[in-house]
Amino acid sequence: MSKENKTKNVTSIAIKLNSIFVRKLFVKFLWIDIFLIVFLIVYWCIDNEINYYGNFIMNARRIFNFFPLENSNYTVIWDNGKVMVKDASSFLYMVQRVLGAIGIIEGLFVLKEIVFGTIKIRKTLKPLDEMAKTASRLSNMNFDEEKFQNLEEAISKISSVTSNERIYTGDSELHGLEDAINNLLERMRDSYRQQARFVSDASHELRTPISVIQGYANMLDRWGKNDESVLNESIAAIKSEAENMKNLVEQLLFLARGINGTTQIDYKEFLLNDMINEVLEESKMIDEKHVYRYDNSEKIIVYGDFGLLKQAVRILIENAVKYTEENEVITLKTGKNEKGESYISVQDNGIGMGEEDIPHIFERFFRADTARVRKNGGTGLGLSIAKWIIDGHKGYFSVLSRKGIGTRITIFLPKN
Repeated sequence: MSKENKTKNVTSIAIKLNSIFVRKLFVKFLWIDIFLIVFLIVYWCIDNEINYYGNFIMNARRIFNFFPLENSNYTVIWDNGKVMVKDASSFLYMVQRVLGAIGIIEGLFVLKEIVFGTIKIRKTLKPLDEMAKTASRLSNMNFDEEKFQNLEEAISKISSVTSNERIYTGDSELHGLEDAINNLLERMRDSYRQQARFVSDASHELRTPISVIQGYANMLDRWGKNDESVLNESIAAIKSEAENMKNLVEQLLFLARGINGTTQIDYKEFLLNDMINEVLEESKMIDEKHVYRYDNSEKIIVYGDFGLLKQAVRILIENAVKYTEENEVITLKTGKNEKGESYISVQDNGIGMGEEDIPHIFERFFRADTARVRKNGGTGLGLSIAKWIIDGHKGYFSVLSRKGIGTRITIFLPKN
């Protein structure tokens, strides 16, 4: 199809769409005018009845004579024999003038759409028109055997995993296809790098407890089983490291199930304050070395998974405990922001973080070793799990931290 024919087709479509819009606009104005006429007449009648009789009586007999216009009148006969006859000609002339003015304004709107509507629609359709032209041009491209071979050779030289090279044939007709393939390769490489890093980090996390268990087992095998103090120390260490491995594996499985979509979120309506009070009491019972406070300004009802949200808050509290000195205060707070979003914040007076570390704290196995030395262990997966839970609830985090001052992490949940 020629360029001239395509332009004609686009113009024809724009004219048809504009004619449909103009018809709808005309009908809309017509209904507005009818409603306005009925409203003004009813209002005028009721107002005159109330002024004459004192109130409005539903079962009175009413007669409205519209024609001839100069002798039009409104008659009301009540059950007690009282009669009102009101001249309506001046009112109808006023209505006529008002509708005439409104009709002129509406006519100008309709005329404007008739004259400029087609141009506006053509501008709106321009991106679609350009896409159609591009698709047509691509369909008419002449891909000879040599171009296919060049493209095949360029693809065969590229590694989708270990290389950062990009496909380039030098053929301008293949430029768009090259960009699409290069973008796909980049996403594949990013995914591979993330998986490789995850496997490496998981292996590193498991290597430490396995090495500790193996070391104590070898010591017991050589001479430690005859020394009661060494035996008790070894048993305690092996139990502790086995528990750490168990926690790590459980967290890895939780994340894997979440990614695969097998972990379901059970949405229910509940009082957020009750959940925080539960977490607060449990934290006080488990940890007597810190002071816990709950700043509660109002009762807040949220819609979400009680268990998963409770788990996310526990993770934040556990992190606060790890990096806060004994006898320091950990503060929990709930409320609503100016957008109507419910929030839960956990604030500590710990060692804090640098600004460069904050964007990475939700990454799996991330360790800001220079800023937050792990005093009590940990897998490095807690905040990743918390983020998955809050993402599943369509919420988000806010993190404020300063070195030597402390950290405040806030969970925001959507309004509805």
